[in-house]
Amino acid sequence: MSGLGYTLPAVLSVPVVLLLELKFLRTGLFRRPAYWISMVIVTGFQIPVDGWLTKLSAPIVLYHPGHTLGVRFPWDIPVEDFLFGFSLVTTVLLLWERGRATSRKERT
Repeated sequence: MSGLGYTLPAVLSVPVVLLLELKFLRTGLFRRPAYWISMVIVTGFQIPVDGWLTKLSAPIVLYHPGHTLGVRFPWDIPVEDFLFGFSLVTTVLLLWERGRATSRKERT
């Protein structure tokens, strides 16, 4: 199990998103309680849906065993899915916030 096929991009996606916010976009999203509440809500929905999709007893989504670490928690969810979930949702929210700020500047 090398994890290079899925683990490496999942792990690298997190610092890329953090760098995007902290060095370039600077929306202040990480300082807002609403962001963290939304991430709890997203994770709350991700666990049952992803758990159902990836359950080892009858998987709908299959992962090549050599492309992940093989760590699954909870309900057989590959831990890499949580990293990608964070990165994808956070990137969308960062770009949304950046777009709102740009739109406000154009109106003034």
